[in-house]
Amino acid sequence: MLIVGIAGGSGSGKTTVVRKVMERLPQSEVVLIPQDSYYRDNSHLPLQERQEINFDHPRALEFSLLIKHVRMLKESRTIRQPVYSYLTCTRSDETIEIEPRKVIIIEGILILTNKLLRELMDIKVYVDADADDRLSRVISRDISERGRSVDKVLERYHKTVKPMHLQFIEPTKRYADIIIPQGGNNKVGINILTGIILNSLSSPGI
Repeated sequence: MLIVGIAGGSGSGKTTVVRKVMERLPQSEVVLIPQDSYYRDNSHLPLQERQEINFDHPRALEFSLLIKHVRMLKESRTIRQPVYSYLTCTRSDETIEIEPRKVIIIEGILILTNKLLRELMDIKVYVDADADDRLSRVISRDISERGRSVDKVLERYHKTVKPMHLQFIEPTKRYADIIIPQGGNNKVGINILTGIILNSLSSPGI
């Protein structure tokens, strides 16, 4: 089994990189574990408080469960992945059954901040992008997918997204084995990463 961690700032193009890599891999041999599924359940909080949660701080994630699930997959055991909603800031009662595959891709802004999780990864990738590019993508995404206004997105960006990026996310670049600038537009970087994964798949014991 090969475990690949793909991190980078919010709006850096991680999702595009992951999608393009997965499109070139045998679908039966790869599975995605998104960090976003492991945000803590906040159903005990009033809606107004939930909407103010700092999703860019490591404490917002239940790393212990994510690490447990990655270890279970490494042991060839099936997991029940949580389902998280950004609209309600709560976990659903439903879960998704994830079976072990030859390639496990873990994706998220904070996945390289946790030492125990990093140690489970065979390849660590950091998707890099300029701050202006990331902001424009965050605005588009949060309006269309998370129901936020432009003013609310900008407020959150300056209050939490930008300072948390500088404090927690940007420093994890030093842990990366591969850095892919320009996100999903970097065809060479994506080709290199895909080639490494395909080469590993053809190796005995994977």
